[in-house]
Amino acid sequence: MAGGPPKHRSNELRSKNKADLLKSLEELKRELVDLRVHKVTNASAGKLSRISVVRKNIARILTIMNQKTRQAIREHYKGQKYRPLDLRPKQTRAIRRRLSQKEQSAKTLRRHKKDIHFPRHRNFVLKAA
Repeated sequence: MAGGPPKHRSNELRSKNKADLLKSLEELKRELVDLRVHKVTNASAGKLSRISVVRKNIARILTIMNQKTRQAIREHYKGQKYRPLDLRPKQTRAIRRRLSQKEQSAKTLRRHKKDIHFPRHRNFVLKAA
């Protein structure tokens, strides 16, 4: 593993901006193509073992780019009424279809009027004798 750049560290990649990440990604993809050409032309074992390192570095960069994009989208939708399905919390179908607290406590107009005019709980004050 003497040739080529070392393994990319995730915390270093997170500090880079999108343009730098894209530049690194292009370089790594170019290197991967070169390594695959060397593989066909019977290259040394060192170059062949480098293929997996480069592929993992590419995956690392793509993962961080995806995380940054999703974080930006999360910030954009923060505080809004609706958000994309993939940003909503993962729940079962039954939980998603359950009535909300407001829907559970809702009363019909008739029930509301009856409660107002004929309260069920009456507070009586005892007269001191």
